[in-house]
Order: sequence, then C-alpha cells, then structure tokens
Amino acid sequence: MAAPPSRSPWFAIRREVPTHRSGLLMAASFAVPVLIWCVLAYVPLFHADYRLTVVAERQAANTATLTVGDRVEKGYFQDYLDEVAAMNEQIRARVAAGDLDASTRSNTRILRALRPVAESNGLLAGVDTGDSGVVDAKLYELWLAAADGERPELMAALSEENQAVVRGNAEVLRRFPPEDRQSKPKVREPLLNLLPQGVSASPVYLPSPGECIRAFVDDFTTEPPNGQPWMHERLLSSLKVVFGGFGMAVLIGLPLGILCGCYGVFARLFEPFTDFFRYMPAPTFSLLLVAAFGVEGAPKLALVFIGTFPHLLLMTGNTTRTLDANLLEAAQTLGCKRTGLLTRVVIPGTMPHLYNDLRVLLGWAWTWLVIAELIGTKSGLTGFIDVQGARRNFDRVFPVIIMIGLIGFTTDQLLQFAARRLFPWANPGRGRSGWWKRLRGLSARRRDAGVPTSDEPTLDPGKAAVLA
Repeated sequence: MAAPPSRSPWFAIRREVPTHRSGLLMAASFAVPVLIWCVLAYVPLFHADYRLTVVAERQAANTATLTVGDRVEKGYFQDYLDEVAAMNEQIRARVAAGDLDASTRSNTRILRALRPVAESNGLLAGVDTGDSGVVDAKLYELWLAAADGERPELMAALSEENQAVVRGNAEVLRRFPPEDRQSKPKVREPLLNLLPQGVSASPVYLPSPGECIRAFVDDFTTEPPNGQPWMHERLLSSLKVVFGGFGMAVLIGLPLGILCGCYGVFARLFEPFTDFFRYMPAPTFSLLLVAAFGVEGAPKLALVFIGTFPHLLLMTGNTTRTLDANLLEAAQTLGCKRTGLLTRVVIPGTMPHLYNDLRVLLGWAWTWLVIAELIGTKSGLTGFIDVQGARRNFDRVFPVIIMIGLIGFTTDQLLQFAARRLFPWANPGRGRSGWWKRLRGLSARRRDAGVPTSDEPTLDPGKAAVLA
C-alpha cells in the first residue's frame, strides 16, 4: 500500500508557500480586517453611541443643534432625553396653571420634529418640500392622522412616550378651525415636544460598511451641489497630481541616478546635496510653491516631485552600484565599449531592481497626494476628504480612503505582473521566449570567443542575458 503524499508544512523557513495556500492567505489578509470592521460596526456590544432618529429643540441657547442622523454618546443622549422630558413637565405645569399662551413659531418647530419620520416612510412624496407652508400643513394633517390610527407606520416608528405626545398634541390641534391648518398652521396653545429617539450605533468615526457603500454610490451618481466637481472628476484630478509629479521625478531622477551609479564624478556632484535636501520636509515648501506657481495644479505637482525626486535619485544610484562587476568584465572581454557598457549591460542588468524601486516610490507619491491637494486651492479626493471629515460625514470619507488604497494596490499588482514580461531574465521560467533566444545566441558567441558559457558557474544565465 502506497504511503500518502506528505504535506508541506505551513511554517518552513525560506520556503515558498504553495499556490493554493498563497491564494487563501491573500484572501484572508483582506477578509480579516473587513470582518473585524463588520463586528465593531454591527454588533451592539461594541456600540458606544446612539444615532438620532427623532430630535427636539433644546431650551438652552448655547447648546449644539442636533439633527436626525447625528451620533451622540449614550451618556449625552440620556442627558438630552432628561432635558426634553423636563421641558415637557414645565409645559404641563403651565397648562395646569391655566397659562395657555404659546408662540406659533415654537409650536411650528415642534410639529416639524415629525418630518424626518414622515420622510423615512414616504409620506411626503409628491409634496413640494421647497414650500415650507405646504410642508407644515401636511405635517399638521399627519399629526392628526397618526393620533386617529390612520397612519400606523408613523406610530410604529415612535416610542410609547412619543405616541402619547402625538395623541395629546392632536387634542390641542383639533381645537383650531380648519382654516388655521392651511398654509402655515397657527397653533397658539402649548404643545409638547417629541422626546429624542435613537438606535444603538457605532461611533461616528466608525460607520458601517453598508453606510459606506451607500454613500460611495451616492457620491458617484448624485450631482454635487453648488457646482462642486463630480467624484470622477476629483479622482481624475488626483491621478494627474500623483502620476504627473511622479512622472517628472522619474524623467529627471532615473537617468541622473544611473549616471551617479556609474560615474563617480556625477555621484560626487549630485548626491551630497540631494542627501542633504531629502531631510527637508516637503510640506515646508508649500507656501513657496504657491507663491511661485499659483494656487491651482502646478504647486501640487511640484510638491509630489519634491517629495519623491531626492529619494529616487539616491535609490537609483545605490541600485546601479549593486550590479555584479563580473558582468562588466565579461562585456569588456567581448569588446564592449563605454556606451555599450551603459546601454547593454548596466541598464538591462539593473533595470529589474530599478523597476521595483520605482514601484516603492510610486507608493510614496500617493502619500504626498494628501498634502499636495491641500495647498493652494483644495482639490481632488483630498479636498473632498477634508470637507466631509470636518462635517463628520465619515461614511463618505472611508470609501474615498479605501478607493485610494485599492487604486494604489491594483497599480502595484499590475506593475508586478508587467515586470515578469518586461524583464524575463530576472524571472527565470516566465515569459522568456524572446529573451531566451537572445540568451542562446549570446552563449554561442561567447563559446566562439572562448569565454565560459552560461552553463558554467562563473556566470549564470539570468545575468548573462543582459549582455545581449
């Protein structure tokens, strides 16, 4: 009986993870954080706040104005509830004492407290919400209908205490003639406030995944107010800043870094000051860049350039200097001249490693985006994050942050995939058909010249390919 095949251990030093396990672990690396997020956002045990579904106007003039959807701490919510309940007790005491005087304005605000509940149940559909008088008249009718049992969906959305408030206020509203219920209702007797209501929710800074998805779709499909850019326009603007600034750094820094890695003259001329300059925080140049280039896109591109160029030049120079000296000696033996050494040995031999350096630096460019888009005129995705964060709309902030991460991750994965095709000699066994033919032709030429072939240990096939 044949012995069962042995399984490779999960933990083995310097061993590659099998393909099926690699895919599983990669999926888990994304699934675990999302699962933790869902647990914290949906499990009531971790909910520290209440999300308001019904609000009431507070008596103190210096208190913050709350709206439906706001999140407040549970202790704060209880104080809020006690305060409004005390206000209602004062109103009942006034009515019991015969004081029936009340302002129409304050009563109108009390009637409007039912509006969010009515809207959530679709009871204001077809009503011109831009006309406050029409809306107030409709709300007047809904208060009476709810008290009479004609709108059970309204009463179901209210607590028992608020249901009693609705029935009590309806008795007051019926004492006024129908003509006072048209346009702006004129109710001049005290009405009780609806008590605050809320549902257990995660903190405001931790919206649920469902809220984030809805907000993300809404931001991409709904026209922004006041002529603000669409989300896809903001995304395009941010991409221009990142890839524009990074592209300029590559065009200048990559060839200059290769020269520094090849020739000591260039290294001594450029690297000392660049090494000094890279320790200067790029954001400190923001005001100078605005003064020099204006407040639109140019200073943003310049900041990304300043943030990436010094590191790119130094990393390129250091990577170029790591080229195996045996390759240079072999090329010179074959009669390669100075220009040929640079174009046929140095650049092909170091380009796979330089390519990986550029992938890392592109990630740095994305980190500079946040600061770059805040200088001058706020723009792009960062401008959106800044505005919505200040308004505590974190359900709209999270999706944009995640989108930036997904774009960066996807770009890096595509570049990594392309590297296997662009530099097959650095990835033996993958996509090497064209370069493998050139390598075999080089081996034949080397044998004719009496130079050890790629089969000998002095020069492996991967390194020899760069001589083609």
